[in-house]
Amino acid sequence: MALLRVEQITKFYDGLRALDHLSLKVEKGTIYGLIGPNGAGKSTLFHLISGIEKPDSGKIYFREKEITALDPHQISAYGIGRTFQTVQTLANMTVIENVMAGMHLRLEENLFSSGFWLPWAARAEKRALKEAKEILDLLGLLGRWKSPASQLPLGKQRLLELGRALAMKPELILLDEPASGLTFGEADQLKEKINQFKKEGMTFCMVEHQMGMVMEIADQVALLDSGRLIGEGPPAVMERDARVRGAYMKRKGSDA
Repeated sequence: MALLRVEQITKFYDGLRALDHLSLKVEKGTIYGLIGPNGAGKSTLFHLISGIEKPDSGKIYFREKEITALDPHQISAYGIGRTFQTVQTLANMTVIENVMAGMHLRLEENLFSSGFWLPWAARAEKRALKEAKEILDLLGLLGRWKSPASQLPLGKQRLLELGRALAMKPELILLDEPASGLTFGEADQLKEKINQFKKEGMTFCMVEHQMGMVMEIADQVALLDSGRLIGEGPPAVMERDARVRGAYMKRKGSDA
């Protein structure tokens, strides 16, 4: 059973078709790579899955439940986390506060709106702090837990954004160009962490322009072009596909 199913999704912007009856599925416990030229519809697809925008037609299912019309906070609560192409850490908060912010949808006690220092609130905050430190330790960021997020280098900020997504305990994480702007060493560290979490049963759907990264870690690769799925298969097969080379020779002004 697919963890995520997209069925015949279509999306228009000002009369232009960004996605054209797109269908795909992501199996549980895998890394699914989405590749394609600028304007292919990759980021648009992520916006629709995460509820930021709604499709003009088609349906989206997560764990066999339709989520097409749900709002972003509802989709997050269902178990879908996301990172963004442009890093969106909470710059004025500390590293550990960024991770704890990812927990708010699943905490039984509302730590962040409680105006009283009650025993249950203290216990819940202590548990949340412990869990956040464990996540930071996994990502190699525990030594910076008190630092403002804005003081981290870009590679560490991308890991922190992943940590905030992990704090939600999602079943699926959407990674939007996670290696963008990273050095080779930072990208290797990120690949190592993604593979580690995959081995623990997490599922990833990844948009990435760095073909080498996608082909190295993805279990399945899908090629989008002009809003259509024009090729799909294991990385070794897709690397030899002439449609991949042809699609990447196109030059479009901006991603969709």
